[in-house]
Parts: sequence; structure tokens; C-alpha cells
Amino acid sequence: MTRRTAPRAALLAVGELLGWWAALALLWLVLISTVDTLERIVGASCAAVGALSARLGRRAVTWR
Repeated sequence: MTRRTAPRAALLAVGELLGWWAALALLWLVLISTVDTLERIVGASCAAVGALSARLGRRAVTWR
């Protein structure tokens, strides 16, 4: 990775994490029965862990 491509790669990584997070958080909200503040915090946290795991898993499979 060169100095020129590093910002683009970082932007793509952030975009991928946000995409995974949004999808997993939405899935969490669809599957729970009550939506209160604690459920939103737990859902956002679990979605963040899941997004990071998905990103790391994809990078492990496509590592060059």
C-alpha cells in the first residue's frame, strides 16, 4: 500500500464496517420485541462486535 492509496483503503474499511454495523443493528431491531434504551445500546454494541468480526473474517479469507 502506498501513501497515495492508504486514505482510499481506510475509507473503504470504514465504509465496510458501517455497512455491516447498519445491517446487523437493523436485524437486531427487527428481531427484538421491545425497543427501549437498554436494548438499543446492547444491539448497537453487538452489531459493532459483529461488524468487526465480519471485516476481520473477510480479510482473513482474502489476505494477499
